[in-house]
Amino acid sequence: MALLAAAALTVSCSGGGAPAGQQGKPGQAATTPQAPVIKITPEQGSTKVSPDKKVVVEAAGGVLDEVVVQAGAEQIEGKFNADKTRWISKSPLKPSTDYNVTAKSGVTQAASAFKTLKPEREFTVVDVTPNAKGEKIGVGAPIMVRFDQPIKDKASVEAALKVEAEKPVEGAWRWIDDTYVIYRTAKYWPAHQKIKFHADIEGVKGGKGLYGGKDHETTLRIGAKQISKIDTRKKMMYVYVDGKKKQTMRISAGMATTREYTTTSGVHLTMERGNPVRMISPGRKKGDPGYYDVMINHAVRISNSGEYVHAKNNVWAQGVRNVSHGCINSRPDQARWFHDTMQRGDVVDIVGTNRELEWNNGWGYWQMSFKQWKKGSALHGKA
Repeated sequence: MALLAAAALTVSCSGGGAPAGQQGKPGQAATTPQAPVIKITPEQGSTKVSPDKKVVVEAAGGVLDEVVVQAGAEQIEGKFNADKTRWISKSPLKPSTDYNVTAKSGVTQAASAFKTLKPEREFTVVDVTPNAKGEKIGVGAPIMVRFDQPIKDKASVEAALKVEAEKPVEGAWRWIDDTYVIYRTAKYWPAHQKIKFHADIEGVKGGKGLYGGKDHETTLRIGAKQISKIDTRKKMMYVYVDGKKKQTMRISAGMATTREYTTTSGVHLTMERGNPVRMISPGRKKGDPGYYDVMINHAVRISNSGEYVHAKNNVWAQGVRNVSHGCINSRPDQARWFHDTMQRGDVVDIVGTNRELEWNNGWGYWQMSFKQWKKGSALHGKA
């Protein structure tokens, strides 16, 4: 009897007969499970699809086994949700492009073909500074990016800007105007590394009828950690390279008889160099008191208000008196060394005067706290 009972149980579990009380009536067909239903967005035949729209594939009554989205030979990446009932594309679509979508869920297959719209206007990256060919930049260097069209949807565009460093540090973008955005780190870059900047803007919406054109990629190289310390009261300048003192320089700073002739205190960055550089007194014409028009050797710009570190053969004043119109002058041979050694974005930290460098005077971005800097980001806060 026990063996017969076991055999009966086995037959019941195999589905060979209906459980007691659930037998169908004579002639009634067995119930067939419904096939999954697949929905694809954008729908088949859609045209003028906005490139910032996502491709979404959903399965009802089953899981998605496969989703393929292609534009020609290029396949678009996407991500499934936890239970694989939904797939969504990761990146923006390309404008003016034909797309084909195929999906499978069990026995069900579905497809959709659609086309993205042609933008009224496109924007591109037209400049990344500092980024001259073969250039090494300083540890304080910002990444300054300009677009050729005004950007209204700043959050979407900013989200497409990526900075990948070999030795990462925290950083944030700040919008200066509708075409100009700057990346600054919270602390100085670690020296001797490569940084990759990506603007993955193709298809990104920048405003009404405005979409990103071609993506942009740039590799920047951080050189030595070169930091100069200047004390205008002691009339001295010390240059440190990778933590070691390389130069001790007697200097003469601004005479400070007026605000114009007062050297600014604060964290400056080296911006450019020239040999020689023509310097003309601002707002004065020939014959006016204080007028000058001179050629200065081995000059390194540190602000937009006319401040340079440069050569001048007035060694009688250097280390003794501040007699300049606001620049830092030093012995010609040492000024030449500084000129030849500088990298754009090197730090020049000046103390000792009552005139503070403005954050937007030249590359004075380190004059602003990082907390305040982030408020200029479209993603992190409001300015």
